[in-house]
Amino acid sequence: MSNMTPNSNVSYCPLIEMMRNFSSKSNEVNWVVVSLHGLVSCLGILENALIIWVLGFRLRQHTVISIWVLNLSLSDFLACLTLPLFTAYLSLSKSWELSDFLCTAQSSIFYVNMFVSAFLLTVISLDRLLLVVKPVWSKNHRSVAGAWKVCALGWLWAVINTAPYSVFRSVIERHDGKKLCYHNFALYLSVNESLETVCAVREQATAISKMLFAFLFPLVIITASYIKIALRLNDLVRRRKQNDKRMNDILTRGGSSEVNNIPLKTTDNNFSPKSFTADSSTKAKSNATSSSTSAPSLLPKSFTKMTALVIIAFTLFWAPYHILCMMEVAFYQKEIADTRLPLAATFSFLNPVLNPVLYAFSCPQFCLKIRQNLTAVFEGLIEEGGLLMVPGSFKPQKSQDVDFKL
Repeated sequence: MSNMTPNSNVSYCPLIEMMRNFSSKSNEVNWVVVSLHGLVSCLGILENALIIWVLGFRLRQHTVISIWVLNLSLSDFLACLTLPLFTAYLSLSKSWELSDFLCTAQSSIFYVNMFVSAFLLTVISLDRLLLVVKPVWSKNHRSVAGAWKVCALGWLWAVINTAPYSVFRSVIERHDGKKLCYHNFALYLSVNESLETVCAVREQATAISKMLFAFLFPLVIITASYIKIALRLNDLVRRRKQNDKRMNDILTRGGSSEVNNIPLKTTDNNFSPKSFTADSSTKAKSNATSSSTSAPSLLPKSFTKMTALVIIAFTLFWAPYHILCMMEVAFYQKEIADTRLPLAATFSFLNPVLNPVLYAFSCPQFCLKIRQNLTAVFEGLIEEGGLLMVPGSFKPQKSQDVDFKL
């Protein structure tokens, strides 16, 4: 017989006991907040579904970059699917009247999205770094199949880190009759262990682990990667300017005299050493100028801009949540657990809603392709009855396929 079983008497950690003793001052529902939350939920679902449709089904050819963005959108889409559950929670005077399964599912998807987003943004930054530092290696080893394997590893990593939160998530009834969907770390407690000690260890371990693995470590790696990229690009620009200056010095000081001193043997009566010198100098100058003004870009500007905006948004939306999680464990204050932390969690849920907007506005060509695809769909709906009259009559035009090359 195992000593690790759920407590039949349903014990609670000190933090949960403090939350159970909360009493709401008012049971009135703020329907303005509920309505706004519902609209944002629907908007997030539609936005991410549109991104998934374009990247998953309308591409002529997938690229490594499209795989990164597609998996980010899948994670955000799953997170947005749980937002209506929180809308229902708000509409029921902040009482979780839904099932235990939905409580666990909502929490699990929330943490999966957090870990997957941090993992993929870190991978994207390292991928950008390798493109700059090891361009030949990247060209030979980067592949769509490899990107899918890395993404699968990221999803597995997220599921493993989410497991503790899923195991201890439960619906907890407060003394005022309302219900909470929260972690009860007193579950699966050994009979030989102290309740306070185990609760403290589990609360601190989960708070610190998600702070490190879903925020600090990724942020450090991302920052270090882009600092290295900036230094590397500045070094390449400096070398290119030095080479251009050296070429211009050769052309202005000794290029013509050196060419005139070359012995020439030719039978062409129309050939002149002076004309050869002039043509050579002109071509060399034009090549030097073109190399300095139209140097190939190592990183696509639109995707670099999009990545920077997504990383900044990730940092701003998730930082308050992680800070308050650490404060909750450290101080056990009523205001943090009852008001500030739920507000921070709701604020972090805006991140998956905002990401599709960042994709569109940072990549104008991508936004254009989305409009083209929507136009094709609506044309199929209204043309001679379209889908409304003749089932199966809609055939997407190949000319509207997205050529997503970033």
